[in-house]
Amino acid sequence: MSEKQTAAREKRTFWFTAARRLIWVLGHTIYPLRFHGREYADLDAPFILVSNHKHWLDPLIIGSGIRRYEVRFLGKKELVKTRVGAWLLNKLHMIVVDRHNSDLKAMRECMNVIRQGHVLGIFPEGTRCRNTTMEHLETGCAFIALRAKVPLLPVLIDRPVRPFRLTRVTYGPPIDISDLAAEGINAETAEKLNERIRASILSLSDGGA
Repeated sequence: MSEKQTAAREKRTFWFTAARRLIWVLGHTIYPLRFHGREYADLDAPFILVSNHKHWLDPLIIGSGIRRYEVRFLGKKELVKTRVGAWLLNKLHMIVVDRHNSDLKAMRECMNVIRQGHVLGIFPEGTRCRNTTMEHLETGCAFIALRAKVPLLPVLIDRPVRPFRLTRVTYGPPIDISDLAAEGINAETAEKLNERIRASILSLSDGGA
């Protein structure tokens, strides 16, 4: 790793570091993991990580592959029903969103993550899709990305993690959205961006670039 990358490494927090170590242990024992294209994840923050969603462990798995930063994932409010769950997910930097209503607070928090130079993680499908991949994408991710005007890092998880069965996690080349952002923020450009995100993630099923 270069001196520039070492200097740019985000300060590690206890709980996120513990989660990384847990995933390392699980990935070498019960839930075997293989990462591809991790060199693409070495780009400078801020950027937005976009991935398909197969399992509740996905945020920790994907986040563990980002060496230089701790990822702030957008997650549904149903995950923070208990006090303990809310406390732990807060320690893991989760941004809570109400998927069924226009959540301006979550939008502002996402934009603050970008302004502060962090990495934002979003699952454009909006929920776990175990048997399909990127068939339906919510527009919220596209609108956030168009406002943020930062690169998107596509990630593909090939299957839900299961005991003693290999799961592959592939990072791909960053998606440049500057041309779409220049067209303006509206439903048409959001749909164009969704198609670009979908194509970029699905292309990783062949091993990526």
